[in-house]
Amino acid sequence: MSLFPNENILTKEIASWKSFGDSLSSKEDRELFEKMLNDCYNYAAAINAKGEPFPAEPLLMTLLLSQHKLIDWLIESISKHKSLKIEVKESKQREEIGRENKHDYIRKNERIHYIDD
Repeated sequence: MSLFPNENILTKEIASWKSFGDSLSSKEDRELFEKMLNDCYNYAAAINAKGEPFPAEPLLMTLLLSQHKLIDWLIESISKHKSLKIEVKESKQREEIGRENKHDYIRKNERIHYIDD
């Protein structure tokens, strides 16, 4: 008797996808697919909660969840990168204005107007 009897179901289901993984054309895809399936063990309790002998649907839902989490993380990372890029750009613009301008000026309609003495 196994300590986790339902884990054998998950293991068998993952093993049933082995031929699919083996048929992928690139080594990178095969390794990524294997890692993706192995990540399902992190959600074994949720998968086994469905209580079916062949948990293909919960397995696929787990895969979708992990993909969605990755997508959210990527979107957040891109947003942070964009905001940092904008801040750096604005900072550089302020520095350039400061270096260029040794005279008094006013800013009007997004333009700089120098004041003659």
